[in-house]
Amino acid sequence: MSRTREKLAMDFSLFTAVFCASFPVSLAAGRPHVVFVLADDFGWNDVGYHNSEISTPNLDELSAAGVRLENYYVQPLCTPSRNQLMTGRYQIHTGMQHQIIWPCQPYCVPLAEKLLPQRMKEEGYATHMVGKWHLGMYKKDCLPTRRGFDTYFGYLTGSEDYFTHVRCTRISALNLTRCALDLRDGEEVAAGYKGDYSTELFSQRATDIIEKHNSDKPLFLYVALQAVHSPLQVPERYVAPYSFIQDPHRRLYAGMVSAMDEAVGNITRTLRQAGLWDNTILVFSTDNGGQTLSGGSNWPLRGRKWSLWEGGVRGVGFVASPLLKRPGTVCRELIHISDWLPTLVGLAGGRNVTEPLDGFNVWNAISKGFASPRLELLHNIDPLYNDIAPCPGTGRRLTLAQAASGRSRADAGFNVSIHAAIRSSNWKLLTGYPGCDVWFPRPGHNGSESGPVDPLKPVMLFDVAKDPQERNEVSASFPAVVEYLLGRLHQHQRSALPINFPDEDPRCDPGPAGAWGPWA
Repeated sequence: MSRTREKLAMDFSLFTAVFCASFPVSLAAGRPHVVFVLADDFGWNDVGYHNSEISTPNLDELSAAGVRLENYYVQPLCTPSRNQLMTGRYQIHTGMQHQIIWPCQPYCVPLAEKLLPQRMKEEGYATHMVGKWHLGMYKKDCLPTRRGFDTYFGYLTGSEDYFTHVRCTRISALNLTRCALDLRDGEEVAAGYKGDYSTELFSQRATDIIEKHNSDKPLFLYVALQAVHSPLQVPERYVAPYSFIQDPHRRLYAGMVSAMDEAVGNITRTLRQAGLWDNTILVFSTDNGGQTLSGGSNWPLRGRKWSLWEGGVRGVGFVASPLLKRPGTVCRELIHISDWLPTLVGLAGGRNVTEPLDGFNVWNAISKGFASPRLELLHNIDPLYNDIAPCPGTGRRLTLAQAASGRSRADAGFNVSIHAAIRSSNWKLLTGYPGCDVWFPRPGHNGSESGPVDPLKPVMLFDVAKDPQERNEVSASFPAVVEYLLGRLHQHQRSALPINFPDEDPRCDPGPAGAWGPWA
């Protein structure tokens, strides 16, 4: 009997070997390739399917064949959004609820946090990053290659020149302004790229990675484009089709959008040519609302980058993939940028996310049209908030907000002078000064359609499902809703870490011939 069993086992082993040789099974089978494209400062009104004045044929086509996310939220600034994307946690839980990381600040996303690429790597993925990091770089342990990425090509800070890749910043402690190169290949300074436009440079590196990728291994590629953040720079060929736009800032910005759209088209075309597209999930997202001071537009939403109004936090986003169960649809379920970590790790087969996350796995909501597991969204709680950009008419309204702040009222245990906002179901509550509060007119139109701006209140409530423009403040009509949401803010605040926003370190100075990078 034992010999019979042994022979059967040998025969089965031989059959298995022959079968597998005849039908090779990719190691990536069941685990999709993931390409995540993050745009910078891309406004709600700046994509073709929201505004036909802007030409984005690739984004329009991809999103039309995929799933457009029309109730999707990001943070109002770049570092916070990237922080939440990489950790799956609200910024109050990483101590990064205030502003961005400036070049000379000695901190980064807490090293105890396990980031998205680290988790994907644990699931067997090849992990690559191209573009903007902006999550801290004062010491080497903070760099992308130490936080889960196999390779990295990009810049560590932000706002540098698109052609020279030089970033200038004021070092107050040394009373000087220093300009230095900010471009790395791995952990080494990447010289020799002067004159290469960053949008094209980064898309070329992304396509190189795709072309060289071994399809037997699942791919995670994070492309954090510099576009369309200021400074407004773009090759003339992209601007020429927008000669009809009178505003020179808006015209340059539109050209930058077209260059970005072309970059996304190049990436997706390469995925198809490499035979990866049929098993790829591509996510496109902005990191925050458009900056109206630099050509961006969030019309008809209120506010802009830096603010908690919808114009600062409601983001352009979509998913394109042959793996979607309901392609060609619009998802209006509540989704937040912190949801990508549990969603993508779940798709990768990960079952080991044990620490508490603020994100949810929303794949069934996106792919199958199910209800989102997210019923609430904390936009932020920042007791130190200050809006550094000028806002039209701010003097009158800011004075009123400061008056409310001076009273230091505490409702339901929460100090309503604090800059904070929370979304629950259709309701959105804002406290303190939310940031620049006007409706910036549509580009090319006067301000008559914006309407008057009422004085701010310490507590404001909006039904954003019915009123996404936040024009009808209804806190007086729904006191129970106000009380409940203030209580929720109080609960969130009790779980918040102290703000980590250190003074700049003068040792950051790269010197006249140096480059921005780790100094500690």
